[in-house]
Amino acid sequence: MSPQEALGITLIVIGAASPIIIVGLVYYLKKRLEHKQIMAAIEKGTPLSELRPPKPVPAGPAWIKYVALGVGAMIVGLGFLVSHQPGMVAAFVVLGIGAGWVVCGVLHRKYYLQGEHLNNNGGVKHEA
Repeated sequence: MSPQEALGITLIVIGAASPIIIVGLVYYLKKRLEHKQIMAAIEKGTPLSELRPPKPVPAGPAWIKYVALGVGAMIVGLGFLVSHQPGMVAAFVVLGIGAGWVVCGVLHRKYYLQGEHLNNNGGVKHEA
């Protein structure tokens, strides 16, 4: 391998890793700033319940996200599998992850629909 090829590979690896490094750095700085704000509020005597608002509730059911991620991962895995490129193990890994997400989504859907059935037909929850 020539020095030029090694330099090219090094630049590609650095370019591929730079978004991960940047996201990690921003996350670290955000958490450090949040910690400083919390410590300053504690020193002033502000209750912690006023500092952090409650987390927002997701707009839709979670099972849709799981199934969509699973189907997308399975499509990518099938693309790797059909392309006959080296790295067939990666294709099977991505296919397995996708299948896992689909199964997770189907199970979440099952329990989501059971909860809707109980709520609509006067099962567990009654509203006045």
